[in-house]
Amino acid sequence: MENIILKSYNLSKTYNKINALEDVNITIKKGQIYGFIGQNGAGKTTLFRIISGLSFQSKGALELFGESEGRKLELARRRMGCIIESPVFYPFKTAYENLEIDRIQKGIPGKECIEKALTMVGLDKVKNKKVRNFSLGMKQRLGIAMALLGDPEFLILDEPINGLDPTGIVEIREILKKLNTEYGVTILISSHILAELYQLANCYGIIHKGKLLEEITAEELANRCQKFLYIKVDDVAKASVIIDKKLNSSNFKVLPGNIIRLYDYLDAPAKVSTTLTMAGIAVEQITPMGDDLETYFSKLIGGGSNA
Repeated sequence: MENIILKSYNLSKTYNKINALEDVNITIKKGQIYGFIGQNGAGKTTLFRIISGLSFQSKGALELFGESEGRKLELARRRMGCIIESPVFYPFKTAYENLEIDRIQKGIPGKECIEKALTMVGLDKVKNKKVRNFSLGMKQRLGIAMALLGDPEFLILDEPINGLDPTGIVEIREILKKLNTEYGVTILISSHILAELYQLANCYGIIHKGKLLEEITAEELANRCQKFLYIKVDDVAKASVIIDKKLNSSNFKVLPGNIIRLYDYLDAPAKVSTTLTMAGIAVEQITPMGDDLETYFSKLIGGGSNA
């Protein structure tokens, strides 16, 4: 259990007889970047508020660093940092002054943590700049710096890349990767757009209308979204040899039922079909298949927009 940072057991939250969360069971292991994906209103922020102690579940249990009750759970929460919804700043104070105020409010001793947090998010050189003059991306980085005060082992970020331009998204992504790989911080991050977290997270939880539909690793997701040519032939052994020798591809899988998944020649199915046919192989079907990330997400939640 020492490698489990967070685990929930049938966690549920009801507001006015409406289930905001319903029997949610998630597991986050040490060292993961866990992407929590769901439409706006799916229950992401509700879960984050319960984890951070800002709200309480209607039923179920939560285990954080192995602790699940009373004072021990509260002490465990001191080992984590959070951005829930939008961070609040004093616009006429500097980045350093904002962190100093937050440090005092949290009861964190010593000012060394301020310089460290600013350096970790790349704001050390603008620490004396007033926050009102910060771009949105810089404000998001300052919010992450606030969450990093006290050297947390576990970071919870509620849609930190929402509204950022592509450059800002890349900057935040690189900061979070660095926090994870160089500082060993485990991260739980939410978004309503799967593609935004695809280059960052190594594990995903997909939530819809308060229910966790799926937990999936990055490798499993990549396999499910990988595009391929679905080929059905009469002689799969001979077809495999032809693909290898004539088409110079070993990037395929043989499946039961005389099926081959070919991950090359996606734009040239006619060439594949012709090559196999000329070798005396009957091609019963050849069809491009595979979903992109947003199509996969949309199908999983039953269609509709993910905005």
